[in-house]
Amino acid sequence: MTSHITAPPNLALNGILLALGGSVTLSINDVAIKFLSGAYPLHQVILIRATIGILFLVLLIRISGTGFAQLRTTRPLDHLIRVSIVMVSNVTYFLGLAALPLADAVAVAFVSPLFVTLLSVITLRETVGPRRWAAVIAGMIGVVIMLRPGSGVIQPAAILVLISAFCYASSHMMTRRMRLTESAITLSFFVQIGFVLVSCTMGLIAGDGKFSGSTNASLTFLLRPWTWPPMHDWPAFLATGLAVSIGGLMISQAYRTCEAGLIAPFEYAGMPMAILWGVVIFGTWPDATAWIGIALICGAGLYTLWRETIRRQESKFDTRSGRI
Repeated sequence: MTSHITAPPNLALNGILLALGGSVTLSINDVAIKFLSGAYPLHQVILIRATIGILFLVLLIRISGTGFAQLRTTRPLDHLIRVSIVMVSNVTYFLGLAALPLADAVAVAFVSPLFVTLLSVITLRETVGPRRWAAVIAGMIGVVIMLRPGSGVIQPAAILVLISAFCYASSHMMTRRMRLTESAITLSFFVQIGFVLVSCTMGLIAGDGKFSGSTNASLTFLLRPWTWPPMHDWPAFLATGLAVSIGGLMISQAYRTCEAGLIAPFEYAGMPMAILWGVVIFGTWPDATAWIGIALICGAGLYTLWRETIRRQESKFDTRSGRI
């Protein structure tokens, strides 16, 4: 008999829905960043995004009535570590995204659920059963099929995305460790503050474009000079700010309340969304191979959702019948 604590069925289903919703919402952020990467430096985009995110969180606190007292923390060092990990994850991902097609970058990034599952076993001592491992591995196979190793995707920009995926998984390990004392809003708020501070510092150092001129797409995205956005680009800035705030809150809450091994497979939902955005915005349709990958990714998530639904029904039956 194992002694680990698993999320109650109702809580598990809520966590799954939050993970799905968060993944879909964060896919909007990817599209907006990809759109903006051709005209603005990364640190300017992140600064505007973080400012929008902070305003959204402040408004949410006011509307919800939860109070600003929740932003006080007794774990400043843990927040500093988590914020640093999240920033490395974001910077490496978006530098890679600038040089890769959207779907390829997202496909490489979705090694992160496998990292999450592995790290949850190693660092959190969570027990991951064979069905959850099967869901993660099936989703990973789907990603590999869509990635098509040898097609030119594995390049330096893809290595940046792999680094991002590991850091992303590590940040969720910190979320799990801090879940008992920090709310999802608190976790998100300190991340946005960190982004503002680092972006301002980077802007002071390189915002005039004195280090620009590289022919590398990732370095160009990092070092080009700041420019004031015209009105027609502000919807993209607003989209990335709101998407990362709302999606980040949902994902953080999912990992706060449920085991990492349960939530990880549902982050694969972002891969089909990347394909969808490619169709809607760029007019690129998936071929037969891509559809096989999509089917595996979606199937892995649906199977886990079905299993958690069965667990919920069994739990209700056991409660009503007096079984323990």
